[in-house]
Amino acid sequence: MRPQAVARILDANLDRAREGLRVLEEWFRFGLDSGEWASECKEMRQALAQWHGDALRSARDTAHDQGTLLDHPEELRRRDLDHLLQANCSRVQEALRVLEEYAKLAEIRQLVPPGMAQLCKQMRYRLYQIEHELLSSTLHRRLQGAQLYLVTNPGPDWLQAVEQAVQGGVGVVQYRHKVGTDREALADLFKLRSLCDHYRALLIVNDRVDLALVAKADGVHLGQSDMPVAVARELLGPRKLIGLSTTSPEEISEALTTSVDYLGVGPVYATPIKADHPPVGLDLVHYALTEVTIPFFLIGGIDLDKLPELRATGAQRVAVVRALMNAPDPAQMARMMLTELSGSPNGLPRSESY
Repeated sequence: MRPQAVARILDANLDRAREGLRVLEEWFRFGLDSGEWASECKEMRQALAQWHGDALRSARDTAHDQGTLLDHPEELRRRDLDHLLQANCSRVQEALRVLEEYAKLAEIRQLVPPGMAQLCKQMRYRLYQIEHELLSSTLHRRLQGAQLYLVTNPGPDWLQAVEQAVQGGVGVVQYRHKVGTDREALADLFKLRSLCDHYRALLIVNDRVDLALVAKADGVHLGQSDMPVAVARELLGPRKLIGLSTTSPEEISEALTTSVDYLGVGPVYATPIKADHPPVGLDLVHYALTEVTIPFFLIGGIDLDKLPELRATGAQRVAVVRALMNAPDPAQMARMMLTELSGSPNGLPRSESY
C-alpha cells in the first residue's frame, strides 16, 4: 500500500466535503433562515475539520495533482439555484463515501480517528435526507409562487409561443399534446425541459407519468379518469408534483384526501377545448376559495378580459391555453395577465427566494 497516496486522498476529500458543506450552510443560514439545517452543516464541517490534522495536510501536493487540470462543463456553470444546491449535496456525499471507504484501511489507522468510517456513513445518509427535503420543498415553493399556468396545444410555432410566455412570467408549463407519437412527445419534452430550466418555470406533463419520468419533468397533471393519484405518487415518489382536475365540490373534497399538490378548478367559462364539459361558473370558484388550502388554478375560457371578475372573488391563480398560445405577443400578454392578477405593476415576483 502507499500510505502517502491514501493520505492525499483523505486530505482532498476532507477539503471537498467541508467546502460543499459550507456552500450549503450559507444558503440555509441566509437564504432559508434555517438555523437547524445551518447548525447541522456547521457541526459536520467542524467534525471533519478535527479529523483534518497535520499528518494529512502535509501529504498535500497541489503542484503535482493531475485533478486540478480536469474540468467538466457542468462544473463551469449552474443552471439555477436548484442545480447549485444539488451539485453541492452530491459533492459532499461523494467525498464522504471516499472518506468512509479509505478510513476502513487498517494500514492508515494512525492517520484517522477511531470510528471515522462509520461517522462518515452517518453523515452521508443525513445529507441524502437533507437533499430530499430541500429539493422537494423547492418545487412546492415555486408552485406556491406561480400565478400563471400555461397548458400547451400543438400548432405552428407552439414552442416559440411557450418560450415567449415564460419570458413574460408564466410559472408553470403543462405539456398537453394529444396527437403524435411518444418519440415526438419526448423530443418536445426535452426541449421544454431545457427551456423551463432556463426561465425557472415548472414543467408538468399531462396524464403520462412514464413520459414525465423519462423527461425529468417536475410532475404530472391528472384528469378524473386518469391513473389514480395514489398510483402516480408511488411511481413518481414524494418529490414530484401531482395536479388533479376537478369540476365539482365532490371532486374537490375527494381530491383533498389524496396526496395531490395542486388542483385545476373548472371549466369556469365555456371553452372549445372542453366542449363536452359545461362551465361551472363562479359558485365553484367561491367553494374552492373557502375549502381548498393547497394551490389551485382556475381554468376554462379564461382570458385577460375575464381576470377582473375572477380577481374580485379573491382568486390569484389561473391556467390558460388559447389566451397565451394564440396571442400575437405571448410575453406581453403574460405580463398583462400577471399585472391584472396581482394588482401591481409587475405582478407578484416569481418564487425564487426559496
